[in-house]
Amino acid sequence: MDRKLAAILAADVVGYSTLMEQDEQGTFERLRSGRKELFEPEIARHHGRIFKLMGDGLLAEFGSVVDAVECAVSLQRGLAERNVNVPEDQRIQVRIGINLGEVIVEGDDCYGDGVNIAARLEQLADPGGICVSAKVAREVEKKLSFGFEAMGEQKVKNIAEPIQTFRVKFDGIPLVSRHAGKPGKYWATVAVSGLLALLIAGGGAWYALQPEEAHARESSIAVLPFANMSGDPAQDYLGSGIAEDIITMLSSYPGLRVVSRTSSSVYDKPVKVQQVGEDLKVSYVIEGSVRKAGGNVRVTAQLVDASTGEHVWADRYDEEGSDVAALQDDVANRIYATVAGMKGEIRKKEETDAWSKSAPSLEEYDYYLRGHQFFFRFTKEGNEKARAIWQEGLAKFPDSALLRTKIAASYMQNLYNDWTDEPWPDTEMAWKMGTEAAAIPHKSRLETLLSHWMMAPVYQLHDADFERSVVEAQAAAKLVPYDAFARADLASYLISAGKYDLAIEWLEESIRRDASPMDWYFGYLAMAYYFADRPADSVATLQKMKAPLNLYLAAAYARLGKLDEARASIAKLLEAKPGWTVEKEAVWPTTKQPQHVEPLLSTYLADLAKAGLPAK
Repeated sequence: MDRKLAAILAADVVGYSTLMEQDEQGTFERLRSGRKELFEPEIARHHGRIFKLMGDGLLAEFGSVVDAVECAVSLQRGLAERNVNVPEDQRIQVRIGINLGEVIVEGDDCYGDGVNIAARLEQLADPGGICVSAKVAREVEKKLSFGFEAMGEQKVKNIAEPIQTFRVKFDGIPLVSRHAGKPGKYWATVAVSGLLALLIAGGGAWYALQPEEAHARESSIAVLPFANMSGDPAQDYLGSGIAEDIITMLSSYPGLRVVSRTSSSVYDKPVKVQQVGEDLKVSYVIEGSVRKAGGNVRVTAQLVDASTGEHVWADRYDEEGSDVAALQDDVANRIYATVAGMKGEIRKKEETDAWSKSAPSLEEYDYYLRGHQFFFRFTKEGNEKARAIWQEGLAKFPDSALLRTKIAASYMQNLYNDWTDEPWPDTEMAWKMGTEAAAIPHKSRLETLLSHWMMAPVYQLHDADFERSVVEAQAAAKLVPYDAFARADLASYLISAGKYDLAIEWLEESIRRDASPMDWYFGYLAMAYYFADRPADSVATLQKMKAPLNLYLAAAYARLGKLDEARASIAKLLEAKPGWTVEKEAVWPTTKQPQHVEPLLSTYLADLAKAGLPAK
């Protein structure tokens, strides 16, 4: 029996007995549908766990009180959306209570006053409302875009002391979006003001509760249990374990709605993918098989279009080792990296679909996808084409945070790759578009991710605000904890801010997770090793690159006292960039702000001078 601090969410259906009396079968079906399609996915999305189900309610625990409150608002928003076209006397409404306190953990269950108070708070909530304890309100009131209204001290059953309670105020946050009445097309969640919340929360909240509107649609996916091909029923657990790991990872990615394990696990026998798609209302299905023999495991996996049954992607993984958990994790990581993320197979198919549409029918998200395809070519021409597409979309959708963020990214791409003759105006444009996007309320989860991701370099290059840059990078990384590409890129801002130990952790993990880590992953890792005073590791890592970063190679060699090698690296650099100097390296291409926080910058420049880079 253990004790721990947890945020407990208690939810209960309003007027359950009356609803059942009026229409038992219909009420049961609506409750089951709401639990599988809304409550289970949203609670999982916010890193929560349901530990008790009752006929008309549930109890869930969260490690973060911010996650718990965000989830509660998201659930109420989702229910409001679902009720739009339902007769009033048939609508499912819930009360929600949230408490932060110590709980007793026994097996999968939780007990104690922490749980009991949450249940009592739920009883005090209005239908469709949320009631929280003072502890909860204090923890989150300045971290979220909605406020709290004091309800005073409340005496509740079986709790000795009165409880100071607050209700969540939804003022300014419509519970029903402008797309109400279009069921199934958009995932209904609630908005958080990304910029204000990040300023105060320091990236601690998991921003998973913004509305998925037309401009940021979600793809939907189900992961079926992987078939056991070993001929030994005792090995069934391996296929289920891999599927569960994949579900956990995919559930973290903005723009992707993942069906819960309890809904997809029923398909443990061969079934037509189209039937799964129809039953679970998903666009894609991942299915596969596992064969284990001795210490060898072979896993096959395929991503299938649920509407046509056509294979979008398939691959095979051969693993060795006796650590089953590590094998599951490794395979799940590789499948996640290939299927989801900024460069995954689903995104590629979405981009193709966007290009198949005629111009008059393009939506905001289609413009994003079209530009995205060019942007990730990492060429000057591709970047210019991407920006032109996004600017065209912004003219059609002038309130778009999504397109503003991507236009800002295109200006930053110019700066990083020296594709502009006017670096400071480009920096100013990135700042303008990025800050405008950050200030737009009610952003989707994808928009929130991209906004934080974008503002990390903008704060660094425009204001030399390294700490704020780190806050933005950490907030973005929390939204995609399993995405190797994103976390590797975000680690660069940690390096410049002097958070090299955390940068090393993120980069080493990204390289482990990604089946085909990109060359620049190693470049950033080498930079982090260098600033962590591990020059030998820096040199070894740089030598793994197809095109080593000669400046950092020179600095690392100089730190090791290998001045001949350091000078040879500087000579190669000057062949590619004649006229480069210590003075120029001190600042970003904007020639306005330092590249790194002190004293890292001075140490780095001193090593370059020692390696023979001209001062001016």
